[in-house]
Amino acid sequence: MTDSILDALSPADAERVIAAGRTLTLPQGWSPIAESTPADKAYLITEGEVSVRRGGVEIATLGAGSVVGEAAIVNRTLRSATVVALTPLRVVHFTSERLEQLADEVPAFGAALREAAAGRVNGG
Repeated sequence: MTDSILDALSPADAERVIAAGRTLTLPQGWSPIAESTPADKAYLITEGEVSVRRGGVEIATLGAGSVVGEAAIVNRTLRSATVVALTPLRVVHFTSERLEQLADEVPAFGAALREAAAGRVNGG
């Protein structure tokens, strides 16, 4: 499990980030992000756990507080992995445009996103 990306933010900024997206419930087994597809969205996991798979092999499991899909948006690349819900999920959905706008409007969030994206590229 990872630390929450929201930990780097003030409570007001964390609320602003969550309010800027759309809360969704996704079923277990759902794959909201597929490897080698365009970076058009990202999700902040608020409840549940996902498997991150590259070439069909699990490379990580992530839970509440993790953002998935941000690396391809930040790095302007195709998706490097597929994300599959291991449990039912509650997520906050962001379009790529909204995520980039939030990164500019909330500097601490932008820094946390860039740090998460760099870690995914360097560490898998």
